[in-house]
Amino acid sequence: MVKPAINFRRHLLSPGTVGLRVAGRGMMTMNRLFALNRWLGWLTLSLLAAALWLVFTAPVDYQQGNSVRILYMHVPSAKMALFVYIALTLFSAWHLWKKSETADILAEASAPVGAAFALVTLVSGSIWGKPMWGTWWAWDARLTSMLVLLILYMGVIALRNGIDDPIKGGRATAILAIFGAIDLPIIHFSVSWWRTLHQPPSFGQASTGSTITGPLLPPLVWMSVAFIFLGTYLVILKAREIRGRKILENLETERTSHA
Repeated sequence: MVKPAINFRRHLLSPGTVGLRVAGRGMMTMNRLFALNRWLGWLTLSLLAAALWLVFTAPVDYQQGNSVRILYMHVPSAKMALFVYIALTLFSAWHLWKKSETADILAEASAPVGAAFALVTLVSGSIWGKPMWGTWWAWDARLTSMLVLLILYMGVIALRNGIDDPIKGGRATAILAIFGAIDLPIIHFSVSWWRTLHQPPSFGQASTGSTITGPLLPPLVWMSVAFIFLGTYLVILKAREIRGRKILENLETERTSHA
């Protein structure tokens, strides 16, 4: 009873264990990612602190007032919800092609992180929309397609949890994630394809239809960079938890089979 526990701790904590690569030769092993994630966490915290300082010291928008500060979280969250789903799709495709356990772990780790960003996007958008549009929700093309993305994330999580066999669960969720990627271009181009209440892109110049420019832009840029690091940190952190759980489950299976 004691030996498996000791082996598990050594297996999980040793920096040289399980040299699984994320994708192909030359990529960092998961253990190196885990080791770097501690420093990534401190960097993320520093970036978030700097971004928040800029958010609260930025000037008030002459049209939106203080409501513009909500966009400093809403826009980066929306971008990250899309970026994480792109990563989820790539990890899923790699898992199906190479039967990579590492890709499967990263795909599983990406889903709840992406779902959190999508939820923050919808909630912050509703808070911003109430004073600007006069309603908490509208069945706008951009809002509806983002809601579909959240449902896709939740579906991927639920499907994996609903299948006892981890191999079948990984394949099923990978297929669902890949098919669900069709929602990404719909979200991105929805404000161009349809007449929507949603504002045009927030980055760029006013001549291109952007809505945040001048002194209001730096807080958005800094928060966007901070959210990229935050999303990466959370995915790696979740992947470490998943890998540890899988190692424990394997050791428990071995212990049971030898009992």
